[in-house]
Amino acid sequence: MTATSSDSEKPGPGPAGLPAATAPIGVFDSGVGGLSVLRHIRDQLPLEDLIYVADSAYAPYGDKTEQQVIDRSLAIAAFLIKALRARYPALPIVGVEPGLKPAASASRNGTIGVLATERTLRGDKLLALREQVSSATGATFILQPCIGLADRIEQCALGSEADDATSAMLERYIAPVLAQGADTLVLGCTHYPFVQQAIERIVRSHTQQPVTLIDTGQAVARQLARLLDAAGLRRTETTAPQLLGYTTATVESLTQAFDGLLGWHPPVAHLSV
Repeated sequence: MTATSSDSEKPGPGPAGLPAATAPIGVFDSGVGGLSVLRHIRDQLPLEDLIYVADSAYAPYGDKTEQQVIDRSLAIAAFLIKALRARYPALPIVGVEPGLKPAASASRNGTIGVLATERTLRGDKLLALREQVSSATGATFILQPCIGLADRIEQCALGSEADDATSAMLERYIAPVLAQGADTLVLGCTHYPFVQQAIERIVRSHTQQPVTLIDTGQAVARQLARLLDAAGLRRTETTAPQLLGYTTATVESLTQAFDGLLGWHPPVAHLSV
């Protein structure tokens, strides 16, 4: 999931190669999972115009090669801002990574479970971050691939109540991590917060000890706000903010996801990239 400030629909460049402060914020993800971050962005930046792109026709990214993910990211970014950092070297871009650092700070016993896609957990970036945080804090990270979970959430557009099959999947992934003593679980995929209540139920069924869940969406929204403020790009106008949705799959699926997951009803259009 990536958030950018875009001038694709608003004229007038800002200073130092930046878009204007009136430009919308673009948010894109491989599917509907990024809506879990979009809600935090709306909460923390209520005046900003937002554009959300769900690349659902190519979801999930977890089983794609690194080059395929790069190609799709560039294609979506090109739609949002016409070019990436080559054109706007100072453009604020915020990427999402599993919240290992806040998890290490929150953990009481230093044992942390990381729930994420198999590809994320194999990635050099995640493994390097794990070594860095472990070295600095002494924390132990249990990496638990949740094969098929993001795809299932994507297909079902689940809200807070998971169905039996999804609950069984969560049980299979979470129980072994808790058995190893984890007191903190990182929700390392943007889709997972949408089944957080089911995760909490499973945790309660296995332990009476408090277990902290780390959802990095709020931290991403805070970082985006900091970057906008630093660049002088936070919008101060009080006109009603707009939200537009685009999807590479069907308009109906993203419309239903907005409604079912967030209770929002923005205009949604199909995007061919």
